[in-house]
Amino acid sequence: MCRLILASGDFAVADITAAALDMSCGRTAAHDNPTKVHAHGWGAVWREHEQGPGHGLRAHTDVRPMADSLHESLLPEVKTDFLAIHTRNASLESQRGLDFTHPLSRDDGWYFMHNGYLPTAYQGLGLPASAFDSREYFDYLVPRDADGLDPAAALGKLDALAPGGNSGNAIAVHPAGAYLVHWSAPSVATPVFFAMQRLSLPGLEVIASEVVPGLAPARLWEPVAAGTVSYFPFPKES
Repeated sequence: MCRLILASGDFAVADITAAALDMSCGRTAAHDNPTKVHAHGWGAVWREHEQGPGHGLRAHTDVRPMADSLHESLLPEVKTDFLAIHTRNASLESQRGLDFTHPLSRDDGWYFMHNGYLPTAYQGLGLPASAFDSREYFDYLVPRDADGLDPAAALGKLDALAPGGNSGNAIAVHPAGAYLVHWSAPSVATPVFFAMQRLSLPGLEVIASEVVPGLAPARLWEPVAAGTVSYFPFPKES
């Protein structure tokens, strides 16, 4: 299982990376899952700042714990108006390593981060078996070469999954914007763990897997409604 955080607007990257680090180390873990530490790698995707037309996306992945490797990444020097971070605790021991580290990416420009386990997503692709559920979920949820994600269609696909999984919480990013998917199976055993929290401040939106007091007091956070898709469009070039 994993932790997610997304920030869109005016923010200091150091504040968001500190929040992700707190979650990865279990410092903010007030939930119903025995997994507190997420140390099986981490990754980030962000929008280039002042990089000319298009403000292209950049990504980083590392198989080491975030606490051990953040300082070696580009993030301490990054300035941006969009950042998403994923810290990972692999559901299966066999699925550790760079090939399984989020964000997952495709050559059509999409990046994807997932918190949950959806071992039946492969069926929606017509595959004979599952090799990596998050990759299969990515391809199932986001059509190749799509220029966006239709919320109703996305939630319909999740509702249509065969039983056996727990959560489809995800961040899907492409050059025009980012989507936050908040969905869990009706019978999920740890609903608090798979809740999402929103912090709305003037000029800033943050969504995270946990309330992070280091960013703002708990009273300023509110739960994200279950079964929803939130869109964060990127500013268009003038």
